[in-house]
Amino acid sequence: MIVTDPSPDSPADAKAQIRDLQQRLAEAEAVLDAIRAGEIDALLIAGHQGGQVLELQGAEHDYRLMVEEMGEGAMTLTATGHIYFANRRMAAMLDLPREALTGTLLSALISATDRLAYQTWLETQSPRPQQRLELQLIRQGGALIPCHLSLTELPLEQKQGAFCVVATDLTEQKHAEAAVRQSEHQLKTIVEHLPVGVWFLDRRGKITYGNSVAQQIWSGTQCIGLEHFRQCKACSSKCGRAVAPQDCPASRAILRGETILNKEVDIECIDGSAKTILTSAVPIQDNDGGIVGAVILNQDISARKVAENQIKQLAFFDALTHLPNRRLLLDRLNHALATIRRDGHHGALLFIDLDHFKDLNDSLGHDMGDNLLQQVAERLMQNVRARDTVARLGGDEFVVVLEGLSDEADQAAQQTRTVAEKVQQALTEPYQLGEKPHHVSPSIGATLIEPADASVDELLKRADLAMYQAKDAGRNTFRFFDPQTQIALEERTELEAHLRMGLLSRQFVLHYQAQVDSDGALIGAEALVRWAHPERGLLGPDIFIHLAEECGLILPLGKWVLHAACSQLADWAAETRSAQRSLAVNISARQFRDPGFVAMVRSAVLSHDIDPSLLELELTESLLLEDVEDTITKMVALRTLGLRFALDDFGTGYSSLAYLKRLPLDTLKIDRSFVDDVTHDANAAAIVRAILALAPQLGLSVIAEGVETQAQRRFLTRNGCRAFQGYLFGRPGPPAALSSYSTAGSPSHSAT
Repeated sequence: MIVTDPSPDSPADAKAQIRDLQQRLAEAEAVLDAIRAGEIDALLIAGHQGGQVLELQGAEHDYRLMVEEMGEGAMTLTATGHIYFANRRMAAMLDLPREALTGTLLSALISATDRLAYQTWLETQSPRPQQRLELQLIRQGGALIPCHLSLTELPLEQKQGAFCVVATDLTEQKHAEAAVRQSEHQLKTIVEHLPVGVWFLDRRGKITYGNSVAQQIWSGTQCIGLEHFRQCKACSSKCGRAVAPQDCPASRAILRGETILNKEVDIECIDGSAKTILTSAVPIQDNDGGIVGAVILNQDISARKVAENQIKQLAFFDALTHLPNRRLLLDRLNHALATIRRDGHHGALLFIDLDHFKDLNDSLGHDMGDNLLQQVAERLMQNVRARDTVARLGGDEFVVVLEGLSDEADQAAQQTRTVAEKVQQALTEPYQLGEKPHHVSPSIGATLIEPADASVDELLKRADLAMYQAKDAGRNTFRFFDPQTQIALEERTELEAHLRMGLLSRQFVLHYQAQVDSDGALIGAEALVRWAHPERGLLGPDIFIHLAEECGLILPLGKWVLHAACSQLADWAAETRSAQRSLAVNISARQFRDPGFVAMVRSAVLSHDIDPSLLELELTESLLLEDVEDTITKMVALRTLGLRFALDDFGTGYSSLAYLKRLPLDTLKIDRSFVDDVTHDANAAAIVRAILALAPQLGLSVIAEGVETQAQRRFLTRNGCRAFQGYLFGRPGPPAALSSYSTAGSPSHSAT
């Protein structure tokens, strides 16, 4: 009988041993059958062949013992398929006693669905070929056992058809296979539903599996069996360089055993579409470490890259002109500065501002203004080199960065001037806006970028200052940066910081300059603000008022001045000799235009409980003309409260009798520039006479300021002036400086 593996020895030796035992058993069974049939004399056998029979019986014993100890089920069957021997393992597999198996047809123990294959072999003419069948045996109680049966016919000369069966229980194997199939199914389900594309490749790079996402990414549905390297028809890196097939992530994983993680690759898909994918490739190794394939992961990030590019465009480029914005300009400037320091060559920075752009924008509309800015951007790009940077800072401000200029400062400056003149000429050409051409001009400031320059911010400040110098020079011109302007700017910045601190620290005081009548009697005063600077001493308004206007500090400063003046009026009202003394306060245009100005003045007057008729607000001519209707509304509101108004510096602006008639004014102040020249300039004298003659006709009083000599006083008095202010009557000083005046005469120490 043939068994699959009867001993722990080598398979070849075991099979040889089994064949020998089978032969000896067959011979013994033939002799025994003859004895049973009476064909051989038992005594003869005992006398002549007894030794052979005993040997055969021993061989049968050894064979049965070996079969009995097998780990697999074994049976010997008759030619008709009846079992006449079964080992213990076989009985255990079928959960039947061995006695019950003897004489049983094997076919009765085979499941009905598998019985036909066995019967076909059994009915085959002898000699039958060795047969291996996979079928199910019926266990006691009806349970089915998956088995592998090895059927071998016994080579008996006296007896046809007997055969042996070796049965291998496949239950555990089937369970393992089912578990493997379940695991494979679960893995496939997981992989199929992953949000990334997954490819499995063999050792030659051919695709053995690709999930649906992978198919969609590459726009192909017939990918199995294709070489993944050829599927990457046109694969390029981020810099645009073509990638050789052996450098693709899949090739590197299979050919070199490399693990590639999250590499961005631009691909051309099967249908010709272009995509950007995030690729990872991991080699698959066998137990010996050999590479048998690879797993490729693909994620389509095309939409993300588009979004990133859009974000980059918004973050670094101007939405209107598509030029670099301030952020990208600063990066380019830093790069240019590093290059200039390394190479020793100069660069330059042009700061360009369009003259009167606001007027054009307001008159034609923002759409036309935007169109103009787009045309300006195009002209700038056309008139600089490809290596230069053109950026828009915002509004109508543009910047050009020039690199690679001469290493000689003079030559670099000339090269910069040449570019600036070319740009200026291009930008002054007519612009087609709608149906009509329009003209604008640029003011251009420039600064050289030296190898030793400190910072980008410093360069921008220099170019900006130079641009303002160009505007001050009449616009539509070009100016280089002046170091003296930079020094002035730094001083201004420092002064602004001190000014803010001065307001917080209450460093400001009011000085008062006397206003007298023709007899020299004190009739009032003008309040003049002074800054008691802790380091620079007492500073006049010419040092800081203009700066306060520009940086917005004039509002808190003006509020403090008004409250301080009202407080002083309240103090004077407490004394009989000064109770009727008036006080004039200068009001800036920024103050007057503030929406809360009227409420602020009303609050100051009421909180200090003063006679409002003694408070006179001095306004400039340019302020009154800026918005006449709004001016009249505010003046009427304050006149209702009882305040008076004086027109300061009358005659120096665009005087108009029409607005003089409409505005609720009380006093005209003749500017000191006319008073200075009144004794030696006929034109100045004529203007002063005209003012003095006109004012009474309009119901206005007049006061001349800046009176410094007796000759000026006599001229003014002869021509009808009745009120004076100037150094002739005293310099501005603290309130105590007015104590020397009485209401009936001049001070005891009049100034000359």
